[in-house]
Amino acid sequence: MIQIRFTTVASRIKSCFKQWIAGRLLLPIILFATLLITGFVTADTALPPFGSSPFPAPKITASSVFQENEWWKVEARNMVRLQIKQRGIEDERLLQVMRNTPRHRFVPEPYSGSAYSDSPLPIGHDQTISQPYIVALMTNLLDVDQQHNVLEVGTGSGYQAAILARLAGEVYSIEIVQELAQSAKALLDDMGYDNVHVKWGDGYQGWPAEKPFDRIIVTAAPEKIPQALVEQLKPGGKMVLPVGDQYQVLKVVSKNRSGKVSKKTITGVRFVPMIHPEKPLKPEDK
Repeated sequence: MIQIRFTTVASRIKSCFKQWIAGRLLLPIILFATLLITGFVTADTALPPFGSSPFPAPKITASSVFQENEWWKVEARNMVRLQIKQRGIEDERLLQVMRNTPRHRFVPEPYSGSAYSDSPLPIGHDQTISQPYIVALMTNLLDVDQQHNVLEVGTGSGYQAAILARLAGEVYSIEIVQELAQSAKALLDDMGYDNVHVKWGDGYQGWPAEKPFDRIIVTAAPEKIPQALVEQLKPGGKMVLPVGDQYQVLKVVSKNRSGKVSKKTITGVRFVPMIHPEKPLKPEDK
């Protein structure tokens, strides 16, 4: 009788011990299997030591880097939809180029978060990058195609040249501020815009060595239309520029096939003034 009771007690103790061991191990095993199924861990991930956290430390993945680098595309799409398309510009070629151009690359770092806002921004040397809508409006009025050679007067940060580069054949851009000319050229080269040619020079004189131009765009306001630019415009060509001092208007200058020039006023605008160089260009720079 005593022997039977002892055997029964021992059997129960052994059974409880097995259940206790199973319970201790079962929870981590179930948790690991759940993580494996949901993708938190992979098949080659070791089971964490007993008592430690089963959740792995956060990792930097290719997906998270992609999302960080692509934030601007959302901003650019919203910029085009809300600021440009809703104001009546519908040329899909132009809209697509503006969606795909990282405007934040063309503004100083402190302003990169505002690059897609509905306003101009300072770029240093008392110059600005134009409001996105104005860039779109002037480019739309210019009516550029892939066969056109375009002269831009006022490179600034290079953003307008980058937009034109995806629409035109060749873009020749002049900047009066040497530091801006150098930085814009370096940035455009780095970004692969190999059909943009930038030089430091006097925009009032144009770029005689590359004339005539199918299209000319001026991104600063002269008090009156520079005659040298009119002369460098090809018959059948078109120039878009702001004109004026205290009161400025955006104008389209057209030259017909016989060379007759006509002018059309579009709207009131406000641009930085088109400045003269401190010294004349050397003949070899022309």
